[in-house]
Amino acid sequence: INGIAAAYKSNGDIALFFADQATLYVMKRLEGSWQDRVAWDKSTGDLSGVAAVYDGDWNLLVTGRDSGANFKLWSLVYGDGGNVSAGTWSALKEMASAPSGGDFEYHRVFMDKPDVYRMFFIEKFTGTEAYNRPFWSYSVPDTEFTASLWREPVPFNLSSEYGLAVAHHGDYCWLSSPAGIWRAGLGEESLDLSGDVISLREELEAENGQLVVELRNDDGGYNSPGTGELSLLAPGCQMDFSPGYRTAAGNESSSGPGFILESREHTSSAGKASLVLYAADGWTLVKNWISRHQFRWNKDSDEMCVKDILAFVLARVGLKLEVKSQSSVVTGFYPDFTINPDNRGDTVIRRLLSFVPDVLFVEGGKACLVNPQSADGSVYSYGAGHAIYEGRYRQGVLPYNRIEVEGYDTVNDKPLIVNTFAWGEINTVGDRLGRVRDRNLNSVAKAEARGVAYLREAEIASGGGAIRVPVNCGQQLYDVIDITDSRAGLDAGKKRVLGLTLVFDAGRARYEQWLNLGSV
Repeated sequence: INGIAAAYKSNGDIALFFADQATLYVMKRLEGSWQDRVAWDKSTGDLSGVAAVYDGDWNLLVTGRDSGANFKLWSLVYGDGGNVSAGTWSALKEMASAPSGGDFEYHRVFMDKPDVYRMFFIEKFTGTEAYNRPFWSYSVPDTEFTASLWREPVPFNLSSEYGLAVAHHGDYCWLSSPAGIWRAGLGEESLDLSGDVISLREELEAENGQLVVELRNDDGGYNSPGTGELSLLAPGCQMDFSPGYRTAAGNESSSGPGFILESREHTSSAGKASLVLYAADGWTLVKNWISRHQFRWNKDSDEMCVKDILAFVLARVGLKLEVKSQSSVVTGFYPDFTINPDNRGDTVIRRLLSFVPDVLFVEGGKACLVNPQSADGSVYSYGAGHAIYEGRYRQGVLPYNRIEVEGYDTVNDKPLIVNTFAWGEINTVGDRLGRVRDRNLNSVAKAEARGVAYLREAEIASGGGAIRVPVNCGQQLYDVIDITDSRAGLDAGKKRVLGLTLVFDAGRARYEQWLNLGSV
């Protein structure tokens, strides 16, 4: 027996899972009596570990080899009528892979669900310098186990051949090994910095979000961040910025975006001392992610659409994909797509978005998917009830007005070429050609959809300008707004928000926002 795990239901029934060489068995104890063991319906090589948590179904993690002797870490569900039919096994979903004949193996997996699913497993390296190191990961919040959306595994500072068991009870989560026990509180801890903010600047745009906060330190209260009462104020902590107003109902604020503290800076000058915090949003996590393994989808059959691959990549950095609006292409296109070792997250996301008209923006732990349409209605008005301090409005020509898309007709075994035109632009400024080549495009309809998506991107980029306004706490990237500014001849003119900069400066009594604009 190379792996054994058990999980209870709330009614007292229990399921015991154990690996006997290449077969995983389950034995249930129902109403006090053990049932016969039942073998799974998979074909693999020898197995080395299994972990189980009951949550509507028996959710499992399994380590071992596949039929080609490659080392694997899989997720699997034994159904109890939740997301999987009772008594049936779901498909194995690969979470980590190491080739046969290499130096890496996976063993001794453990799992628990104190809040989200949390797992530990052993990565064994038999080369120079050999090690048995625990790695940990967790499922993305508010996602189903069957989605298999897990953060990129992170090494744990321990050498252990037998792994780390994880469990929770009451207000604590526990880890145990033959050599030690660890405990961590489950309660959320927070530190309110609002009263000491001197100035603040928040910048949000496509693929980038930054927050800079200056705190008063004339009394030395922030001389030792990261220690004592300020232990939470350490690099890597989450910083939530919730802007607001003083209204007739009192002080009201929005639940603004979250950031990650990247660095701290103490400043001092005559009569002044401050602590400056520099934080970045989830795009920094995406940019810093590097693929450890090769992943490939849709080589021989439709496995994951563009949206599903986006969700997988974002999950590797702990972000959940949330749909605000979506195109039919993002759910209907199944490209033969490969992520190679050392590919960076932002490069992968950019490639995926190049297939579709959809865009992404990040707020806190979520990456929001939006399909910007020219017919989108305005969500807010500026210039009447909401003043405009300053405005600039630019409308230019499209950066390209003809898209030539080359795909490949697999039925007739020859290339196909489809052109998409913006005739009004071509008639006035001439032909500005953009070319796209993608062998995944095997029909005229798919090639046309790609051309339309590229022209939409060009249309949005052709607009420009910005407005400076009193802060609107609810404004989001890619929102459509309407602007009335008689000084510039605008009467409810529609624009799309492509960037936001919020500035607070107590010393200068400044609390305002710049909105960068594009065409709808």
